[in-house]
Amino acid sequence: MNHNKIIKKKSALVYDIGFKFSYLKPMYWGVWITLVFLWLMMFLPGSALDSVANKLGDLFRNLNKKRRRIARINIDLCFPELNEEEKKELIRKNFRHQARSVLYYGIIWWAPKFILKKRIIFKGQENIEQALNNNRSVIFMAAHSLGLEAAVSAATMNYPSSGPFNPMKNKLVDWLVAKGRSRHGGILYTREAGLRPIIKDVRSGCTMFYLPDEDLGAERSIFVPFFGVEKASVPVLGRLSKSCKADVLPCMACYDEKAHRYVIHVLPALSNFPSGSDYEDTLTMNKSLEKIIKLCPAQYFWIMKLFKTRPDGDKKLY
Repeated sequence: MNHNKIIKKKSALVYDIGFKFSYLKPMYWGVWITLVFLWLMMFLPGSALDSVANKLGDLFRNLNKKRRRIARINIDLCFPELNEEEKKELIRKNFRHQARSVLYYGIIWWAPKFILKKRIIFKGQENIEQALNNNRSVIFMAAHSLGLEAAVSAATMNYPSSGPFNPMKNKLVDWLVAKGRSRHGGILYTREAGLRPIIKDVRSGCTMFYLPDEDLGAERSIFVPFFGVEKASVPVLGRLSKSCKADVLPCMACYDEKAHRYVIHVLPALSNFPSGSDYEDTLTMNKSLEKIIKLCPAQYFWIMKLFKTRPDGDKKLY
């Protein structure tokens, strides 16, 4: 697939990753200093980088009471079977993995491809190949794991990809993340572009990531159980799969602390999907999310307000 052709054809819709001199303003100097730190971290052996990540994670956890509280509420709801010490340990590991995911940005953004392929590997790549060999497109249904950027990097190194990009508040960070995600040829579209150009790309052979676990409000959602709790869930994945003529492959990035690398788990395609029922498809989606999150529960983005929108009459959780 000719990515340059797509970009020229849809330049108004493709996310702009051009460098702007305004990024050199004093307001961004703190980000540039952080970038130097991340660049230096790139040269550390895995064991040393993990040690730094653990110390930073413990520091962030102690300083950020608000995020720690959100994580605890989510874990109380999703894992009521855990005892007090197990919940505290899960949160401790979670903040350490948050720090590690940030330190890995330098590797993902700047390391040569041969190093990336040693530090980020696929497990279950045969499931991707099976879909493609059956002349099906591929949608990676990914959870907001702390290794998400590693998963995107692994996919774009191996397959053409297309997807939306949600802008961030800090323009320099926004540029860095967008440039990193498109480093290996991935195509990013503006929010205004909608799904139409992405669907067209996926039909033509691009893969795409779809992250369905964010709470986007009642107007766009239906309530479906997630870890036994009614959650506002967007009922789009089934329709998207049908429109793209795509198999939906659950995908989760987990960091292997012994091997010091990310493993991107790609599970077999969802069976009998889509079913034709928005509720049943969204229920299947949420159950699959639970399954991949349980692969490495300490590495999920628990500081996200997963249950922000509540059914009528239910009290707010956060």
